[in-house]
Amino acid sequence: MRPLRACLGAAAAVTLAAAGTTALVASNASGATSSLSNRWYAAAPYLMPLDNNPPDAAAIMDATGLKAFQLAFVLAPNGGGCSPTWGGTAAVSSDTAVQSVINTIRAKGGDVSVSIGGYGGTKLGQTCADAASTAAAYQQVITKYGLHAIDFDLEEPEYENTAAIKNEIGAAKILQQNNPGLYVSVTTAGTADGTGWFGKQMLLEAKSQGFTPNNFSIMPFDGGFSGAASQTSALTNFNSILQSTFGWDQATAYAHEGFSGMNGRSDTGEYFTQADFQTVLDYATSHNMDRFTFWSLNRDRQCSPVDNNGTTSGTCSSVAQGAWDFAKYSVQFAGVTPPTTTPTPTPTPTPTPTSCKTAWSATAVYTAGNEVSYNSHNWKAKWWTQNEVPGASEWGPWQDEGAC
Repeated sequence: MRPLRACLGAAAAVTLAAAGTTALVASNASGATSSLSNRWYAAAPYLMPLDNNPPDAAAIMDATGLKAFQLAFVLAPNGGGCSPTWGGTAAVSSDTAVQSVINTIRAKGGDVSVSIGGYGGTKLGQTCADAASTAAAYQQVITKYGLHAIDFDLEEPEYENTAAIKNEIGAAKILQQNNPGLYVSVTTAGTADGTGWFGKQMLLEAKSQGFTPNNFSIMPFDGGFSGAASQTSALTNFNSILQSTFGWDQATAYAHEGFSGMNGRSDTGEYFTQADFQTVLDYATSHNMDRFTFWSLNRDRQCSPVDNNGTTSGTCSSVAQGAWDFAKYSVQFAGVTPPTTTPTPTPTPTPTPTSCKTAWSATAVYTAGNEVSYNSHNWKAKWWTQNEVPGASEWGPWQDEGAC
């Protein structure tokens, strides 16, 4: 998603518990505890707590009844190494910012899952020597935050690396064994026939290692999709892949299948509205699927203008909506009726204007850390770039530093 996609599983005997009946309890580093059903971890939408203008999790909870959040993304350090970081830059070991977000959510009766991987960046499966060291890095995250849910978002470019995927799947299996009751989801790219060649190879790797997560979720967007009908068709086809790979019957496959959508405008210009989400939600619940989530809460608000000038944003959906409209579908999937009214928001203080940096030039060469201004926003280069317009792609070389 932009940052987002992943998938996998295993064979042999599988015990199917009714969705939403298993309660997990964990404590964070400060000793606080929380308990949610598996259904809530399966319904947790993605939230970037440090990037893309993070929304107030407490406000979302108040407005929608949402209890669970999928925090993204844990990666290897940008300079290499086998230690967990947020986004490749903020070490988990010294983090206080994400911990504060988690504490706020738990104080209101909610909880979090943490997602590793995503689209772009360097993954721990690529830099750690083997499955054991990869698992040790992720265990640091589980221990620090007292997690009882984790998501392996395995997609480009990592899922094209056989050795890296072997490390990730092996790590997931180790974590599952060493953390009894840990809710594990695996997310990958979706295609019209369910998932592509690399996704199918990941399924086979999971099967060979005897690993079965709670679900294998696909992301049916950014692949020529057009509305809900194309998404439910992909989910049907993916179910067939799960059956043929693991020898499951249809109901067992659905009980291990998940949907991870993208609200509003996708990276490739597809549009998914509230009506599309309702259609896929109806499909997921009628087939007793295990997971329904989306990318992302940072985008679950209306752009201004609504169309956002034909570009995909990391901070708004590019469709007409009320704040947190899409989060309410996750709440419905978890089995709770979302509120019909929204509390009056606390007025936001007017920010102090920020001066604009030197204007961006199409002919100039920029390296990581260089700052420019463009379209009344300041931007920072994430890597070497030339003639790539700031804001043209959410996953491009420029990081939006806000209005100036």
